[in-house]
Amino acid sequence: MSYLLRLVLPDRPGALGAVATALGEVGADILTVDVIERSPGRATDDLVVQLPPDKLADSLVSAASTVPGVTVESIRPYAGQIDPHRELELLNKLFTGSEEPLFALTDGVTRIFRAGWALVLGEPIDGEAKVLAAGGAAPEVETLLTPWWPPAPARSLDVEDEWAPSHWSRLGTELAVAPLGHGALLVGRPALRWLPSELLRLQHFAAIAATVTSA
Repeated sequence: MSYLLRLVLPDRPGALGAVATALGEVGADILTVDVIERSPGRATDDLVVQLPPDKLADSLVSAASTVPGVTVESIRPYAGQIDPHRELELLNKLFTGSEEPLFALTDGVTRIFRAGWALVLGEPIDGEAKVLAAGGAAPEVETLLTPWWPPAPARSLDVEDEWAPSHWSRLGTELAVAPLGHGALLVGRPALRWLPSELLRLQHFAAIAATVTSA
């Protein structure tokens, strides 16, 4: 089974190698590593790790935590595709029009940002936006209230606010929004907070996608 580990490590040579060695000792195989954010003295990395069926997820946490200075921020099962070129692949789909662009966008964004779902929202009318497309395991909603509008700059949204359906908070959903042309891209993922660098990446990607889609 595969898991997505978010680790905070000391930003020093050999730290990630020490984590890889510790994970290897419990039989884990690292499939991908994404550097999510760097700040003075530390780095935040996402690792997709495969674990043999006879091993428990707790063994990953215990192994990584044996490395001095390493903190396991979150762990969750991961069933997404492993594709290092996923952003370029999605932009190519949008440009060639091989699929309906908004639905291709929502499905692709779900994979790129390892999210649970993504929605494309139209520009609100009287404080309510229509859902134009949905991807991943998206909630079945046709409209959403948007007291947080406009969507720029890209930012995280509080799932506890009254506009959000109550079951989103019960599922531990972490929300992010970014401008998409005159509309918005709303992305939800379970128990994995949005870092500033990810929000900036989401905004840049949405801007490029809006241009390519319109072209």
